[in-house]
Amino acid sequence: MRRMAEDIQPHKEQSSWISSWLPSWCPTSPSQLKDAEEKMLKTVKRPYSRQHVRISNNNYLWTLAFSTQLHPCSPSQPKTPLILLHGFGGGVALWAQNLDALSTFGPVYALDLLGFGRSSRPQFTTDPEGAEEQFVEALEEWREKVGLEEMVLLGHNLGGYLSAAYTLKYPNRVKHLLLVEPWGFPARPENPNHHSIPMWIRAIGAIMSPFNPLAGLRLAGPLGPTLVQTIRSDFKQKYSSVFDDNTVSDYIYHLNAQTPSGETAFKNMTIPYGWAKRPMLERIGQVRADIPIFFIYGSRSSIDSNSGKAVKKIRPDVDITVIRGAGHYVFADQSEDFNQAVLQILTRESKEEGGKP
Repeated sequence: MRRMAEDIQPHKEQSSWISSWLPSWCPTSPSQLKDAEEKMLKTVKRPYSRQHVRISNNNYLWTLAFSTQLHPCSPSQPKTPLILLHGFGGGVALWAQNLDALSTFGPVYALDLLGFGRSSRPQFTTDPEGAEEQFVEALEEWREKVGLEEMVLLGHNLGGYLSAAYTLKYPNRVKHLLLVEPWGFPARPENPNHHSIPMWIRAIGAIMSPFNPLAGLRLAGPLGPTLVQTIRSDFKQKYSSVFDDNTVSDYIYHLNAQTPSGETAFKNMTIPYGWAKRPMLERIGQVRADIPIFFIYGSRSSIDSNSGKAVKKIRPDVDITVIRGAGHYVFADQSEDFNQAVLQILTRESKEEGGKP
């Protein structure tokens, strides 16, 4: 045992050296991420609380909570909380244009996935099934700590995939499943159409395929913020109604220039270029029949709605909504239409269950 410890010590020293060098090379830190997030959330008008919710292994999930008290019109029957799960490389503040509207219906929680944002960044297993389980178990532990019996899960991109995975394992805890432009549903075709993959992903993927997806951002060092502003200049337009500067690109930079964790897990769950090793379409049919499933897509997204249509063939009750003029980040591209679509789903389901909207 002692010999084994001696054998791995040089590797530890090397990792320590790299991790201590990167922060000095990259103009980022947890406090800068905190400041960038707070600047994003200044646009939110409704009151909310925020905290690190502790789970096992000294990990925690950063959480924003809205309208979590009992509904004043029905104190004995509070609405089922809506849980917002961001996508790959995202964080809670990307919902800045949605939180006010969505929390008018009832309780809303937005959290940073394990390994992303301001949540813990632990080491994930390299096994794709094991990494998926780590994400799912972190969400289940979070639910227990917060004290929720049931949830309406709304996940975007990777958050959609993990929402579906959670629902498969813990069906008793999910009332409705809302999948917004979910990643990881179809299997990789034998001859994938690379034209359906955004050019910036193909370009970075070709260069950085041996490394983590966003390694180039960290290797760019002081040029990293400028790189984000250049490559993802579209984000400035997405949030132009609330920000007229680099607030959003700064937030995205600080989200992803930190020590990679969830990013590494995501890489181990994928095959080039970004296809899931464990496609969700092969399992989604096993979701309990009484759990409603909704898909929301953007009409101009690089991800088409074929996955939703494939699920609808298995389950005709599946609902598919397409937001006109929206791309992959549908909740930001057409935030008002997205908010209205989600609220309509929640209201309709509430009426069907005998509740009051």
